[in-house]
Amino acid sequence: MTHDTLLYAHSGGVTAVINATAAAVIAAARAEGGRVGRILAAHRGIGGILREDLIDTTALDAAGLERLARTPGGAFGSCRFDLPHDDGGLVMDRLFAVFDVHRVGWLLYNGGNGSMDAVARVQAEARRRGHPLQCIGVPKTVDNDIVGTDCCPGFGSAAKYLATSMLEAGLDIASMVGARGSVFVMEVMGRNTGWLAAATALAAGGDPDRAPHVVLVPEVAFDEEAFLARVQAVTERLGYCAITVSEGIRRADGSLITEKSRDPRGYVQLGGAGGEVARLIHTRLGYKHHWAIPDYMQRAGAHWLSATDREQAMAVGRGAVDCALQGCGGTMPAIRRLQDAPYRWDVVPIDTAPIANLERALPTEFIAADGLHVTRAACDYIRPLIAGEFVQPTVDGLPDYGGFALPRVARRLPAWDA
Repeated sequence: MTHDTLLYAHSGGVTAVINATAAAVIAAARAEGGRVGRILAAHRGIGGILREDLIDTTALDAAGLERLARTPGGAFGSCRFDLPHDDGGLVMDRLFAVFDVHRVGWLLYNGGNGSMDAVARVQAEARRRGHPLQCIGVPKTVDNDIVGTDCCPGFGSAAKYLATSMLEAGLDIASMVGARGSVFVMEVMGRNTGWLAAATALAAGGDPDRAPHVVLVPEVAFDEEAFLARVQAVTERLGYCAITVSEGIRRADGSLITEKSRDPRGYVQLGGAGGEVARLIHTRLGYKHHWAIPDYMQRAGAHWLSATDREQAMAVGRGAVDCALQGCGGTMPAIRRLQDAPYRWDVVPIDTAPIANLERALPTEFIAADGLHVTRAACDYIRPLIAGEFVQPTVDGLPDYGGFALPRVARRLPAWDA
């Protein structure tokens, strides 16, 4: 049997540019002519592969691919699914049954740290079975925490959105200063790492009197007294204080400031740290307080894309197809920084096994000595990643995202009910 089908899948949280990667994968695979027979996408990630819920991408013509590349969210759907270690091989057996019946020779899995673990394990299983499958990881995450790549597609646009939001909110609160004192707290994503929080520091431009005046990241234990002293000092000087809070900040004992829920598998949904911090300020210092959670908006803001981020998202898509067709299973196209100013980069393949499930934290040199802000080095690293704008076409004043025709491939296997 000839395995000439390329299968692409999203994994985990989506980004404003994940569909740009998908469009680049499809375009690059089509450019190979007869070497790639069919190009399929899994509906909702690896779960879709297990359910044999596959999408035929031939309905996406050139105009459809162009629209796909500028649309936020995951057009093919995504999921959070960890490959089990103790199911007796049932999941692997099902995956490879789907690969065989649809003649899949290349699987491109677009995700973060955990997804690279899946890539390494599926590739190892293919080798164990003597199967021709080449499994390639494709990096993405707004958290910017994949090890081995200079940055992660999705981060630059989320960083641009958040830095802009802090810049504009800072101007607003500065114009409304009253005798009582005001604080504004913005809670951003970042379970274990503070990359997105650090990005908001770009709004200040190095000026200590501009927002944000405090940046709290998970890499530093939350010191309540030191924090309140800083907020009070800033507010007494300026009349207001703007604060960025990573959702995953913890106390010195390792406990989360707050969590929303915990599912039966132990996965903790975060949210509310910003509100908790705002209420603490109000209770202890008496200041007027407002807080906001950009939540999905920070990763879906395709109306304000970083042109650099979009370009990198497409580059890793093309790089993944190159890796696949060259037989480099178990690798991931990583972004390599060649020069800071002007910013230059390229894409190189790296092995996924050593980086699987690892998280890249903010380096020590990116965090201020007192743990209440980030350094100029952090801003210098992030600044080129938000550079450039991609102008979206609009209809009636709104971005023209539209929809897509996504026909399903006929199922050939028994239903998956495990």
